[in-house]
Amino acid sequence: MKARRSTSGLPRAGGEAPQERRNPLGNATGRRSRVRSWPAADSRRRTAAKERAELLALRQGMRYRRMFVALLGVIIAVSAVVVLLGTVGLFSETRSRPLTPDEQNQYKQEEIARRWQAWPATGVFPEEVKYLGLDRAQQYARRVGIAPETDCAKAADASVAGVLQSHGCVTMLRATYMDQTASFVFTVGVAVLKDEASRISAGEELTQDDRVGVLPVAFPGTVSERFGPDQRQRTGWVGAGPYLVFSTGGYADGRTRAAIPPEEILHSELWPAAKSIGNQIAYFLADPPKVPPCTQGNVC
Repeated sequence: MKARRSTSGLPRAGGEAPQERRNPLGNATGRRSRVRSWPAADSRRRTAAKERAELLALRQGMRYRRMFVALLGVIIAVSAVVVLLGTVGLFSETRSRPLTPDEQNQYKQEEIARRWQAWPATGVFPEEVKYLGLDRAQQYARRVGIAPETDCAKAADASVAGVLQSHGCVTMLRATYMDQTASFVFTVGVAVLKDEASRISAGEELTQDDRVGVLPVAFPGTVSERFGPDQRQRTGWVGAGPYLVFSTGGYADGRTRAAIPPEEILHSELWPAAKSIGNQIAYFLADPPKVPPCTQGNVC
């Protein structure tokens, strides 16, 4: 009769060899495992590895930081140099210094060229203008009226207007005067050219015909009311800066040029007075201004 196997796996009786104990997976517990058992890393190794990793990250961060600081320093240095050079350049450009001869001449030209706009109409055409009468006596022509600013083509004879327009005439200013005895009337016209070079070129093309020039301006109810193109006895002009200053004169009684016989001589005072008035106004416009010695006034 076979002995029963006890619940513990050991034979109850007899000399039978004990059977191998099996684990729940079915492998014998007494057989050596084929998987090599690695010893677990201890806490020291883990700590050392962690410290090495932290040290490496710290060194890398310090390198990046040094590179960033160096780059930032270069940027700041370059910016400082640029700002310094700009400041020095600005100071050298804006600081007061003596004007050169070319700058002084340019200042004069610009000042003269803007007078026709900067001055009031009464500044361009004063109320009274001196002229020399008979026996070189100083007399005064009185302003009758100032005409509105007009186009050059509308204020001059066709031949003269064509020359003015071809050289860039900007506008024409006109005023009428009478002599001290109210025997003569004169119209003065200021043709404004682009610049002095244009004025010189236009003057070289103007005809010397004393029958053409500026058209007279008559003011009703005054001594000049009968002064028109036919009443002009003579015309002329003079250059000053960018201006051509025309003048024309006639009798206040309305006599035309054609009505005067060739043998009759014009009144000796009429044309000298007309020229003198035109020259005076040209002188006022082109009188050289006082030039400051320095770029910022009188102190360098």
